[in-house]
Amino acid sequence: MTPDPSKRKTFTGYHAAAMIVAFFAVVVAVNMVMARFAVSTFSGTLVDNTYVASQKYNSWLEEARKQQAHGWTSSKVTRFQDKLAMTVLKADNSPLQDAEIMAIAEHPVGRAEPIILHFVGDQTGTYISRGVLPEGRWKLRITITHRGNKMALAQEVF
Repeated sequence: MTPDPSKRKTFTGYHAAAMIVAFFAVVVAVNMVMARFAVSTFSGTLVDNTYVASQKYNSWLEEARKQQAHGWTSSKVTRFQDKLAMTVLKADNSPLQDAEIMAIAEHPVGRAEPIILHFVGDQTGTYISRGVLPEGRWKLRITITHRGNKMALAQEVF
């Protein structure tokens, strides 16, 4: 059986319309997926004004050198029930006791107001926040103060 050459299928306006609609449907679907990924993974800006940040760069480096001179180390902030916990040690790995620790928790995309958390320490150098932090992804700006010395940290908690 050979096909009859007189009965060729023709390309009509319906075919052209279907191809155009299918093309734009794929483009819109890909854009929606990419927009969803972009919004869900956006961690916010590092600085609001890069020019001003460039003017402060050398002072930030000096502060970082001073912090390293303390020799303090801190663990990654973890969730402890509804609160946050972290451990801070001195250069000789002994617990850093009687430090004042304060953290400002900011939502990466600004969906919630910043939350200020103060920490209470124990004899092992473990500090637990007094306040609770809601579930979700939060950027933490942590300040540790002990006998006039300061250390600033930036971490994320999920």
